[in-house]
Amino acid sequence: MDLQIFFEAQTLQEGLIPARVTAVFKDFFKVVSGDGEHLAKLKYVAFMGAMNTELPAVGDFVALESYPQDTSLIHGVLDRKTVFKRSDPAGGEQLVAANFDYVFIVSSLNHDFNINRLERYLTIAWDSGAKPVVILTKADLSENIAQIVTEIELVAYGVPVFAVDNLSKSGFDTIEAFLDPGETIVLLGSSGVGKSSFINALSGKTLMKTSGIREDDSKGKHTTTHRELHLLPTGLLVIDTPGMRELGIGQANDGLGETFQDIELLANDCKFRNCQHGTEPGCAVQAALTDGSLSEAHYANWIKLKRELAYFERKNDPVLQRAEKQKWKAVHKSLETQYKSNLKARKK
Repeated sequence: MDLQIFFEAQTLQEGLIPARVTAVFKDFFKVVSGDGEHLAKLKYVAFMGAMNTELPAVGDFVALESYPQDTSLIHGVLDRKTVFKRSDPAGGEQLVAANFDYVFIVSSLNHDFNINRLERYLTIAWDSGAKPVVILTKADLSENIAQIVTEIELVAYGVPVFAVDNLSKSGFDTIEAFLDPGETIVLLGSSGVGKSSFINALSGKTLMKTSGIREDDSKGKHTTTHRELHLLPTGLLVIDTPGMRELGIGQANDGLGETFQDIELLANDCKFRNCQHGTEPGCAVQAALTDGSLSEAHYANWIKLKRELAYFERKNDPVLQRAEKQKWKAVHKSLETQYKSNLKARKK
C-alpha cells in the first residue's frame, strides 16, 4: 500500500481537510493542502499534554482547519506509516521525519566514510519502517569504490548502494530509474557529505545552499539548518535533515536486529538460550569470531549499540530505573559488609 492510499483510507472531522507538513519552525508549521502552501499552528486544546513524538513532524499528514489568508489550525496528526526517531538528549525520543518510502543514508567517499557510523544509521533506518539505501557521494575522489561497496554489502544485506558524483551527475541516472514519482525519501548523514548538493543534482536545479569542506579532515558546515520537505521537478519528494554528529538509536530494537541479522542468526545456535556471547561454552558467536567468519569490528559495534539501547531503556523506564538502583544498592551493601568483615579480621 503506497502512502497516498494509506492516508486516503483515514477519515477527517467535518470542516477539516488533509494537509502535509513541509517545514517545522519554533512556533509555526509550513503546510501544503488543496488550498496551497501557507503557515499553520497547533490548535492548543487538541494537543494539550501531547508528548514530543505526538506533535507534527516534517512529512506528517494532518487534519487542518484551513485559513489560507491567515494562519491555519492543526487539529491532529493522521496515522503515520513510517517514522524516523532519535534519542533526545533531554530524555525520551525526538521525531525527525515521518511518512517516507526510503531512507537515503548519505556518506562521502573521503575522510567521512565510516562503517560503524553506517551500521548506526542502518539501525535507525530499518527501525523507521522504510527501506534503507546507501548513497556514496564524491565518487570522483575515490579510487577504491568497488572495495568500499563490498565492505558495505557485508553489513548492509540486500540494501541498494549507489556511488555518485554530485558535480558531474555521474550515477544519477541509475537512482532516477530506481525511484518513482510521488515517492518520498528522507536524507540522513553527517555534515559535509554532500546532502544539499545531492538534492540539487537530483532535482536538476539549485534548491539548496551548499558550502565547501575542510580539505585536511573533510569536515563540513551545517548548510541545512532545519528539516524541510522539498518537491522536485521530477515529482519526487525529499526531506532534508541537518547533519548529525551524534545520533542515538533510541528504542530501535527491530532496527538493531535487522542490521546485525547475521549475529542474531548465529546466536540462535548458541548452547544456552540466555548466552551473553562472551565466555560461555558453546557460544556460536564466539566460535564465528574465532574462525574469522565474523568480523571483530562488526561484533564490537553490535555490543556497543546493544549497550546503548539497554541504557536508553533503563533511562526512560521507571521500573528499570528502580531495578538498576536496587542492583547497585545491593552491590554497595555487599562491598560495605566485606570491608567491615576484613577490618574486623585484621583487628583480631
